[in-house]
Amino acid sequence: MGSKVCKFGGSSLAQASQFVKVAEIVKADAQRRYIVPSAPGKRSPDDQKITDLLYLCHEHARQGVAFDQLFELISQRYLDIASELGLTLDLQSELDEIKQGIRDTAPSGPDYAASRGEYLNGLIMAAYLGYTFVDAADVVSFDTQGRLDMPDSRALMQQRLAPLEQAVVPGFYGRAVDGTIKTFSRGGSDITGAVVSAGIDAEVYENWTDVSGLLMADPRVIDKPRSIDTITYQELRELAYMGATVLHDEAIFPVREAGIPVNIRNTNEPSHPGTRIVAKPPPGDRPGPITGVAGRKDFTVIAIYKAMMNNQIGFGRRVLSVFEANGISYEHTPSGIDTMSIVVADSAIEGKLDHVLHEIGLECKPDSIETYPDMALVATVGRGMTHTVGVAAKLFAALAKAEVNIRMIDQGSSELNIIVGVQADEFENAMRAAYQAFIT
Repeated sequence: MGSKVCKFGGSSLAQASQFVKVAEIVKADAQRRYIVPSAPGKRSPDDQKITDLLYLCHEHARQGVAFDQLFELISQRYLDIASELGLTLDLQSELDEIKQGIRDTAPSGPDYAASRGEYLNGLIMAAYLGYTFVDAADVVSFDTQGRLDMPDSRALMQQRLAPLEQAVVPGFYGRAVDGTIKTFSRGGSDITGAVVSAGIDAEVYENWTDVSGLLMADPRVIDKPRSIDTITYQELRELAYMGATVLHDEAIFPVREAGIPVNIRNTNEPSHPGTRIVAKPPPGDRPGPITGVAGRKDFTVIAIYKAMMNNQIGFGRRVLSVFEANGISYEHTPSGIDTMSIVVADSAIEGKLDHVLHEIGLECKPDSIETYPDMALVATVGRGMTHTVGVAAKLFAALAKAEVNIRMIDQGSSELNIIVGVQADEFENAMRAAYQAFIT
């Protein structure tokens, strides 16, 4: 029998009633054998996430400030969930041990404290489902640089999980080389789910959250955007880079390398098929001209002009070496015969712009350098672009009709996307125009 790994996010496990929904989803498919829970999220807009409270407990302990009342809020949340589910699980002893552990580990960092939200939810989930609990610290390994050690983690997963019919593995954390608890970045339960999937060679990695798959555009900008049925890993990477976020970026690579598809599903609407993320389009795939539209603000464009630039060997290398020497990563480098533009995120060049411009002047001796702050990038992405005539024409016509002034155009050789640069105050207008151009 094949197996599915199911990761459930914080909103899916915020309270006892959500645990009931999750159990119904798991029991509805015998292939759902390995479950990865997050810590409880918000029950209402004004509620607090358990992970945030645990970070606060750590900070109190680090400063030598009492955190008893704060920890009581956390304890009561878990005790209420267990009680409402009718479990006889002894959580109090676990909570007492964790409280002391937060005090003991406070000088070394917040990882232990932050990880306990998933750990406790894992214990409750395992008891409620009747599955075996497997501590993530026993199967997720980090190397000496604090990075995921995928080969070691995969071997540990296979060794520990292969004999088990079903198991619950908490998300978000693992074990460092020195044996201490180490966490991923926020949203890291997505990564754990991917690591478990690769480790047991899952048929599908189901990532359950509070949305019914990926949307073709940001619903904060586009009213009721359509959902995406199927998307390739490459397209997802393009959209995620431009700000579309449902799945943690780093969660893509373990399953992509293993050739395992991901299915984004909605815990509150389990009958919806969601979005499938695949390495290659399925046979007979007939995508529309675009898969989605995404964008980001807060960029600066540095435009360099040098007569006969194309005849100067190494000019581009010298320009980029200035950015490298100053520890600045760049986003795009659209160019012409005598022009070269460098697009950088404002956060990357903050406090360094004047120095960088000075060094480019000394190193490259350009005829002129101009900067364009307050820029935004809008990416129109889709594997169907390659086989559809007139995509660029339709996009540019729509932007012109919306009176959006295009300041920059960049299309990669993959033909998966067209990126345009616009002034930040035209960002939303550009997003709507790009989306509506292809959705009729």
